[in-house]
Amino acid sequence: MIRPTDAFSESIISEVSSKRQWSNVKISARQMFLPLLFIVFFVVLISRTFYLQIVKGSYYRGLSDSNRTKTVVIHAPRGIIFDRNQKPLVYNIPGFRENVNGKTIFVPQEKALEQIAKGKNNLEIDTLRKYQYRDAVSHVLGFLGQISEDQLKDPLFSDYAVNDVLGKDGIERVFEAKLKGVDGRELFEIDAKGNTIRNLGRDEPVAGENVTLTLDIDLQLKTYEAAKDIKKGAVIVSTPKGEILALVSKPSFDPNLFTLGEDYKAATDSAYKTLESILLDFENQPLLNRSISGTYPPGSTFKIVVASAALQNNIIDENFEVEDTGVLKIGEFSFANWYYTGYGGKDGFVNVVKGIKRSNDIFFYKLAEKTGIDTISDTAGKFGVGKNLGIDLVGEEKGVLPTVEWKERVIKEQWYLGDTYHYGIGQGFLLTTPLQVNAWAQAIANKGVLFRPHLLKNEKPYVLEKDLLDDKPFSLIREGMIESCAPTGVAWPLFNFKVKNANLKVDGRNILAVDPASGSADMRKIVVACKTGTAETTPNQKPHAWITLFAPAYNPQVIITVLSENSGEGSNVAAPIAKKILEAWFSK
Repeated sequence: MIRPTDAFSESIISEVSSKRQWSNVKISARQMFLPLLFIVFFVVLISRTFYLQIVKGSYYRGLSDSNRTKTVVIHAPRGIIFDRNQKPLVYNIPGFRENVNGKTIFVPQEKALEQIAKGKNNLEIDTLRKYQYRDAVSHVLGFLGQISEDQLKDPLFSDYAVNDVLGKDGIERVFEAKLKGVDGRELFEIDAKGNTIRNLGRDEPVAGENVTLTLDIDLQLKTYEAAKDIKKGAVIVSTPKGEILALVSKPSFDPNLFTLGEDYKAATDSAYKTLESILLDFENQPLLNRSISGTYPPGSTFKIVVASAALQNNIIDENFEVEDTGVLKIGEFSFANWYYTGYGGKDGFVNVVKGIKRSNDIFFYKLAEKTGIDTISDTAGKFGVGKNLGIDLVGEEKGVLPTVEWKERVIKEQWYLGDTYHYGIGQGFLLTTPLQVNAWAQAIANKGVLFRPHLLKNEKPYVLEKDLLDDKPFSLIREGMIESCAPTGVAWPLFNFKVKNANLKVDGRNILAVDPASGSADMRKIVVACKTGTAETTPNQKPHAWITLFAPAYNPQVIITVLSENSGEGSNVAAPIAKKILEAWFSK
């Protein structure tokens, strides 16, 4: 008898037996959890290691290096701004800066060293901008400030960082690219506590370029002093080729308040003692450069432009006369002459020379009517009205050059004869800047050539317009302006204008000798050509006081324009200021 086990090999029996044994084993989930957890952890660990060392390796190596090194910015000193005689108008003084909640703060050297001694280590070495002449030149030089968010988006400032400082106004802003320089870098090795171990290298900063202006700081200071009683207004002194010798806007401010730290104290004679007081004075707007950005009715200073339009276009000649009746009436509207309104007087028959000399409103009402609005506006535009003249400062305004079409489009009304009368004496819709008034006086002084006003020295004079006046119109207008500054004219402070300067050569035309019996042998009489203006504004307010002039009349050296807002008549307020500036110029 054969046993079942005898029919199969021993290995087969063994395999069957093993399968029977495993089929009886049950593996629980708890027994599988730890092996699976170990496998998942291992996979995550390997993946994370791969990500950190391979994918993000360079990034974390950089972080590791930054934890043991520190880069310190070495801020480049800005270029120096000089006047025409190479006198510095600004200085760079040692200081520091720090970043507080995204705001760049200037820290004077003495205060910074005290903080460093107490353990402060986030200050950056810098040079602080010091404006030597404070309020007197603020609207020319401008000031510095932290770059704004809008500027950071501008491609022009693509290489600036969020905490960088740049020129915010004036020359500082216009010539920012020249003045700013290139920052340097210094690399240090530090320990875990941030303490410096050693210096690893240094890139030296490159200082900014210097800028030389046409400004004469001595004359600028004299001009600022002459304008001390102007609460709001502007004064411009230029050469016949458009060089700006002095430029003052009132009220002014001390730009050091922006750059010398919170502990800086403004001068006792400064109108604003704190930065906040400057920024919050919305009524007087001290940051507004009124010489180029303020727009005003120019009053009777515009009469020389109206006369130019009529004479140059052969609408009148020297024989054209108008009788001064004191008042012109159009229906129920009256248009009076200032002499009749103020003193009850009349000037009789008036030609163009006498009209300028006496600033006769009746003459210029009728002259504007005869010349026509379009001809006046066309001429005024050539003299620089209603456009930017291109001075190298930011914020220049165009003003308003009215025309028939302009009034219909903007005011939605037709042009009336009364509008022409107002326009003829520099009132109504016409608005100009002091710079434009200075420019048309310059054009007349140059016999019809208008140069672009500028502040950068050694800039080639640029002609904006030429051939504006022929010989005869030029001679008549100049004669009227000379007589305006002479006895029986209107600019009484300039009658027989004299200075004490024996070095002035008497030529019998521009520079006249003074009778020793009536003064010192060193005295000289200067022949001046001028035009005053008294521009009415809103009711219950005084008019704007204007004067614009050039001297000497036959060989001009300087053109002066003065505006004093809401202060009175041009002859009483603006002319005395211009006289002081003339004295400063011709006495040196």
